[in-house]
Amino acid sequence: MIIADPPRCGLAGIVLRPLARTDIDAWHTYLSIPEVTEHTSWSLQGPETLEVLFDQYESPAPHSALRFAIIDERRECLAGTIGLHSRSSADRRAELAYDLSPLYWGRAIATAVCAAVTLWAYAALDLQRVQATVLETNMRSERVLRRCGFAFEGLLRGYRLVRGRPGNFRMYARLAGDSGEPATS
Repeated sequence: MIIADPPRCGLAGIVLRPLARTDIDAWHTYLSIPEVTEHTSWSLQGPETLEVLFDQYESPAPHSALRFAIIDERRECLAGTIGLHSRSSADRRAELAYDLSPLYWGRAIATAVCAAVTLWAYAALDLQRVQATVLETNMRSERVLRRCGFAFEGLLRGYRLVRGRPGNFRMYARLAGDSGEPATS
């Protein structure tokens, strides 16, 4: 699903726009860095792995996945992506996923775009629940979610394949009525 009016993240020089097929090479370049995907379920076979995702991103269906490009306006380049998948209009929920080039790690960008997209999803998509699953070794992503007010809900054993092997994932969620304060548990 392509969104004409993406959310604003509030960081100077960082904007969100719909992810485009022209972003595939830059996206694939940083996702090919082992440190970027080692704590995720990404299994890249090449740029064509990302190309296939655009069938979902460009679908007009109301429950289709959507993905935004995180753009560094100063350098005019892709800094990362963030989006919602596994959307259910009936249940008013979706799963949040994001990635960031290592050049942008440690700058609070992931936290800012996570918070912005989550709040936007409640307002623009009428979602009640935004959830995220995190491979149990991905402490960085857990910190991002906690800073954005997501609460830990439990461990999902063998939930998703990680490069051919079942991986354990931690489930986090934030409800539309939650305060947005960082989770303490």
